[in-house]
Amino acid sequence: MLENIPALQDEVRALARERDALILAHNYQLPEIQDVADYVGDSLGLSQRAARAERETIAFCGVHFMAETASILCPEKRVLIPDLDAGCSLAESITAAQLRAWKVSHPGAIVVMYVNTTAAVKAETDYCCTSANAVKVVQHIYREHGDDAEILFGPDMFLGAYVERVTGRSMHVWDGECHVHAGIRPDDIAAVRAAHPGADFLIHPECGCSTSVMEYVAAGDISSEGVHMLSTGGMLRYARERSRAAKESARDTAVVATETGMLHGLRAAAPQIDFVAANEAAHCRYMKLITLPKLRDSLRDAVHEVKVPQAIAARARVPIERMVAIS
Repeated sequence: MLENIPALQDEVRALARERDALILAHNYQLPEIQDVADYVGDSLGLSQRAARAERETIAFCGVHFMAETASILCPEKRVLIPDLDAGCSLAESITAAQLRAWKVSHPGAIVVMYVNTTAAVKAETDYCCTSANAVKVVQHIYREHGDDAEILFGPDMFLGAYVERVTGRSMHVWDGECHVHAGIRPDDIAAVRAAHPGADFLIHPECGCSTSVMEYVAAGDISSEGVHMLSTGGMLRYARERSRAAKESARDTAVVATETGMLHGLRAAAPQIDFVAANEAAHCRYMKLITLPKLRDSLRDAVHEVKVPQAIAARARVPIERMVAIS
């Protein structure tokens, strides 16, 4: 029997008020979760919103490392995640021990880790970044530490390649990937663009096709005018700006290369634009573990708390706060 979604949403909202809880949701969450959240955003936006949370409890609808980040930034708050099994393939691609060994082989190097990492990895890191501000963070390091600065960047190899291309500088890049974004291949892009000629192309830097697309643009095979390398937050800004600029009679099309949960927010922000998934199978099973019944139960019973040990949190807070400050 299907759950009554509106009734569950009402119940969740009531519980959030009773528990003095702020509901945060990532852009890849199920539509019904996004619609009940107080704030929906990307990793950077969620970190910033968690940092200034005034409520007693944060209900984090995302994956485990995101709830850890909220706990690090708000140690006095209770941080709940509706399902403790909501992990992340990218975060699992590097461990604290592996990072320590990498640092030993490059003494004096500055470590930049994508926020999609565990708290233990962040504790070994100098700067965190997201796809929205990775270029800014790396440029900041070169300004502060000089052109000869050696950077260890991880764990996402596609985002690392993107940053290298934009900055024109080489870094040591970890060989990790998000299983969803890595699954969006150049053939997918070619097929969907052929089906929608003239459509804008919005691509997340983590996608497995991103480096290929940059090569196509450089070679002139794809017009750079229609290609937009954007974080999930950047995609939403694109939608809002295009929505304000579009004529009522016009219906534009945009191909979106990221996890398909992103389409819900984009379509809500710009209903007159036809947003098409580059790959309909780009589905994160970890994000989709969060459901309304699980969110309700977590709020009702105050279960599945995420608490980072104080010693790790103190060290991990430094690179996160640097990331937020640079943004």
